[in-house]
Amino acid sequence: MEPADLTIAAAADAIRSGRLSPVELAEACLRRIECLNPRLNAYVTVTAERARADARRAGEELAAGRWRGPLHGIPIGVKDLYDTAGIRTAAGSKVHAGRVPATDATVVRRLRDAGAVLLGKENTHEYAWGITTDNPHWGPTRNPWDTTRIPGGSSGGSAAAVAACLSLGSMGSDTGGSIRLPAALCGVVGLKPTHGRVSTVGLFPMSHLFDHAGPLARTVEDAAILLGAVAGYDPADWASVPVPVADYRARLAGGIRGLRIGVPRTGFFLALDAEVRSGVEAAMGVLRDLGASVADVEVPELPPSLIDILISEGRSIHADTLAQRPDDLGADLRAVFSSPPIDGSQLARAVHDTCTYAAQIRLLLETVDLLVAPTVPVAAPRIGQETVAVGPVELPIFFGISACTPQFNVARVPALTVPCGFTAAGLPIGLQLAGRPFDEATVLAAGHAYEQATAWHARRPPCIDAAGGAG
Repeated sequence: MEPADLTIAAAADAIRSGRLSPVELAEACLRRIECLNPRLNAYVTVTAERARADARRAGEELAAGRWRGPLHGIPIGVKDLYDTAGIRTAAGSKVHAGRVPATDATVVRRLRDAGAVLLGKENTHEYAWGITTDNPHWGPTRNPWDTTRIPGGSSGGSAAAVAACLSLGSMGSDTGGSIRLPAALCGVVGLKPTHGRVSTVGLFPMSHLFDHAGPLARTVEDAAILLGAVAGYDPADWASVPVPVADYRARLAGGIRGLRIGVPRTGFFLALDAEVRSGVEAAMGVLRDLGASVADVEVPELPPSLIDILISEGRSIHADTLAQRPDDLGADLRAVFSSPPIDGSQLARAVHDTCTYAAQIRLLLETVDLLVAPTVPVAAPRIGQETVAVGPVELPIFFGISACTPQFNVARVPALTVPCGFTAAGLPIGLQLAGRPFDEATVLAAGHAYEQATAWHARRPPCIDAAGGAG
């Protein structure tokens, strides 16, 4: 196995034991990026010299007997929404193409403090406003499993980089599914933590109310390692909550025997591709075999007013650009902001409706330990495709893909996606698990138990073999 193909956990063991140096691992990842990124467009900025400097520093610290933890010397990427001191952060937009922040986002600083090696900034849908990562300014990111297809979005570059082993892990953001959607479509693990669990300071906002920062990785264990490094109270973040950070990795071994799992069929299973349905149903069988009880539960319908809140926030966040440089925005983003604005009373009603919905989901989670559902109703569509067929219904791609994820952003509870199979065409399928606020440990333990009982996470996309194992 090439060093770039290692998981974070395996690479950390090899580095700490001296079998692999941080410099060797960083160079392996940079070679893989050089080979595959021109085809995938996962990175918009590759920080090769920064990565080499980070890796040298990590090696010197290890030689001096200082070990920072399991991310020491581990190469990672971050979505191009995270501020990085001295490194361009464009947020996927032409408007901010020359923006170079003076300070790191809180998450980036915590990764650096943990000893991580920064490989670069990963492609995103413009300002995170989309689910395809077909960026009009930086070009589309391509799915490593089939380069004619989307990786999902808006953290599409992050998911593609992890899937193709261009990084050992990545940090994305999730406002309505933007970590979980691309993770599912690219066959990797993605976690949206509880709102307030991970700081969003220094993350270019899509929505102050619903933005979440979280990891993408190849395994649940790796996601637990990343979460442990970046989670924690940040007084500069209005939503941050001073809840102790668990040892998520240590708690993976608990298993799921005796857990009560609810299946929200009415809200999540009504319009599914047949292969996705089959994969998710089979996964629920595995959960039963592992000792969990699995039963259907009723969920309320997500209020459509969520999109009104997001657009209202977006108009405020981008007010200067809309007034001064509207033509520099992509056509899809201009179309979003051209919709008629709602008045204050309508906005207040929309906020009330989403708060009511959040309370209903949280009350439901008092009757079960977890909710399990599909992550995405369909496999990855082709780049440029505008609609998707979900059973007998043809839907706009946005609604066809994002039907199963924003519920947990509104409820602000943790939600994880893990690979649970592949279609006949070789495209990944994702299983979503959601839990109670700040109970990431149970969500991760359940995902880990399922992952260890199956082998889906061990498969690698064909582009890696086609590259001749570069790395």
